[in-house]
Amino acid sequence: MHTHSLVEHELLSANQLKPADFAHALALIGRHDVDYADIYCQRTAYESWHLEEGMVKSGSFQIDQGVGVRAVSGDKTAFAYADNLTASALNEAAAAVRAIGQAGQARHVAVAPAATAMPLYVAENPIASLDAAAKVALLQKLEAQARAADPRVVQVMAGLVCEHDLIYLARLDGRSHADVRPLVRLSLTVIAQQGGRREQGSAGGGGRFDLAYFDEACLQAYVDTAVKQALTNLEARPAPAGAMTVVLGNGWPGVLLHEAVGHGLEGDFNRKGTSAFAGRLGQRVAAKGVTVVDQGNIEARRGSLSIDDEGNATGRTVLIEDGILTGYLQDETNARLMGVPVTGNGRRESYSATPMPRMTNTFMESGGLPAAEIIASIDKGLYAVNFGGGQVDITSGKFVFSASEAWWVENGRLQYPVKGATIVGNGPEVLKHVSMIGNDMALDTGIGVCGKDGQSVPVGVGQPTLRIDAGLTVGGSQS
Repeated sequence: MHTHSLVEHELLSANQLKPADFAHALALIGRHDVDYADIYCQRTAYESWHLEEGMVKSGSFQIDQGVGVRAVSGDKTAFAYADNLTASALNEAAAAVRAIGQAGQARHVAVAPAATAMPLYVAENPIASLDAAAKVALLQKLEAQARAADPRVVQVMAGLVCEHDLIYLARLDGRSHADVRPLVRLSLTVIAQQGGRREQGSAGGGGRFDLAYFDEACLQAYVDTAVKQALTNLEARPAPAGAMTVVLGNGWPGVLLHEAVGHGLEGDFNRKGTSAFAGRLGQRVAAKGVTVVDQGNIEARRGSLSIDDEGNATGRTVLIEDGILTGYLQDETNARLMGVPVTGNGRRESYSATPMPRMTNTFMESGGLPAAEIIASIDKGLYAVNFGGGQVDITSGKFVFSASEAWWVENGRLQYPVKGATIVGNGPEVLKHVSMIGNDMALDTGIGVCGKDGQSVPVGVGQPTLRIDAGLTVGGSQS
């Protein structure tokens, strides 16, 4: 069944809704003078399983559906939502939000048939792609492979999450859009013990597809990564501290780029002048060779969307090109207020939240150097292979990140793994000190979750191996 037909059948018809109901509710808003309005309907099915010590520790299934109605006048937004899908709920929410605008001439609204974008993912429900017993068996298989990988592995935790989103959006300008969004994620954490010391490693991934993605090769790759990280950390020494050269690994370490730079390039922060990048279009903000892109139309990626949550097609937005700031990420409201085109980056956590400019898949493009050559160039410094969590202050650009796997390097060679390394710096400043860019750009495996103003959305990150000569301080640890 095609996306629009599926949404019309399972979301609209199932709730006795038809396009005329949306047209009527939007016409209520249109009696007042507003710049923009939309109605966003959503039905989300969510299932999760968690396995520990070979047993299912938790399992859950839930369905949530509702509608959010929004009207925008200038830089002010009125928003109302209901956790039920009925024509009366639409009309009540529309009546609540229209007060934001002044009474004016009534507008006729005719909601056109839903526009279809080029789908980036299948419409099938991943929850239905395996039965409950097969999902538990998948986690048990992952656990068994992890335990068999090394006798020092003493504990294994595995989790599986599946989502299936149905989206219908009707706008005051008469456009309507539909999307069906699958999302899966498999996660693995292992704890290894040697003597009295215990360390952990983790791995996982996913995207917008069904559970057939997690084949034998995929499971083995997750096991190899998690077990290697745990065993490496068993040998780790306390991290050194101080300002030093740092090489960042490819793939998931792009989360540092996402936090330290990406948020500062979102349109709302720049329109309000609170970003370190505000008012700097056309200026050099990074070293030559640094090109940063947000791309929401990469097939089946976790951060991808066929349309954003305002019905605009996602695409490729170059934010920094060869070190020069070239653009920001925009939703409808900020694009209108800044007088620039939308970029397809209007995103919301659910029907109960308002959209704002958000990242999709954000990455730095490759340079021309082999990763081995970059590591070999280090006299003394840190090689951060992988990261855990981090945080950033948007206004100042300052960030702090913890490395989940890192090595001390001397004379171009890995000397020993280090534990407890935190990397502190300033995003806009760090970009200026990128001196070597690898030819190995990779996106993460599909695990990213981005938080902003209390809303969480799935995202992708990526980068090649990078050498940063200055601007980073490593905070060490004691054993």
